[in-house]
Amino acid sequence: MILQEYGLATFRTDTEIPRAGFAIGERIAALDDLVRAYPSPSYERLAGKSVLDLLQDWDSALEAVNNLRAAITETVIQDHFRAFSDVAICPPVDLPRQVFCTGANYRKHVIDLTLDMGVGPEGLDAAGLRRWAENMMDERAATGEPYAFTKPVSTIGGAYDALVVPTIEEKPDWELELGVIIGRGGRNISRADAMSHVAGYAIVDDVTSRSLIARTDYKQLGTDWLRAKGQPGFLPFGPVLVPAQFVTDPYDLHLKLSLNGEVMQDEDAADMIFDISRQIEYISRYTRLMCHSACNIDPLSRGIGVQNLQAD
Repeated sequence: MILQEYGLATFRTDTEIPRAGFAIGERIAALDDLVRAYPSPSYERLAGKSVLDLLQDWDSALEAVNNLRAAITETVIQDHFRAFSDVAICPPVDLPRQVFCTGANYRKHVIDLTLDMGVGPEGLDAAGLRRWAENMMDERAATGEPYAFTKPVSTIGGAYDALVVPTIEEKPDWELELGVIIGRGGRNISRADAMSHVAGYAIVDDVTSRSLIARTDYKQLGTDWLRAKGQPGFLPFGPVLVPAQFVTDPYDLHLKLSLNGEVMQDEDAADMIFDISRQIEYISRYTRLMCHSACNIDPLSRGIGVQNLQAD
């Protein structure tokens, strides 16, 4: 059987609580509706389940969802699926138990940031500073470790939700990222086994208030990620979770972010300094990685400043 691609999502209408959705292209149907309309023992376990529930027993759930996909014909799509624009798309996992971000993990991003900030040995021209930064990134990849931090779950919003920017922020940034959704948790996960813990992938945008990163009251404290990255809606997530079985090589993914039709970020996931398995190994060494957690690989390239967002 050749399995056609699909995504998992969460959506609602004006009269509904959020429901698990089955997405094909930009059309969606409720899992419950499909299970009732086309009953089969091979996927009846999906009835009443949220995407969060499916991640609790991902291997079993994935088999059932694949069986359901095999039963969906073009006629079923015409009869039961609606356009994304006809419903409210929620975060695909509503809500993850943990959100981890790994910062400064794209080589080009870190090198460009180094050049922008003028960080490095004195006396170097632009070309020399770039060579120095490139050598530093090569050394970090060989001998360093990922830089991980958390974001509150309350930052998560739907992919199409309005983002309300706090009045104290003049220049919020976008940071387009690849979200890795964990289907099987654990502690001290080895790099060799790490990818078997991945349920799927999603797009996330790690919105950041640049003016709030540095503490000015006591500079020795350094950065303040809570106020800079932890505000409501600062993690648009989705619209769908793509099962890992459809992503042969996550480093072959190309991610693009546009603002009002203008492309702001356009990069390849292959530019990671530490790959996904290395990040899972690192995070699980210091904390228990729970199933249905999100790990965001931060970011593809530097944001410049979000325009035309609503101020609170």
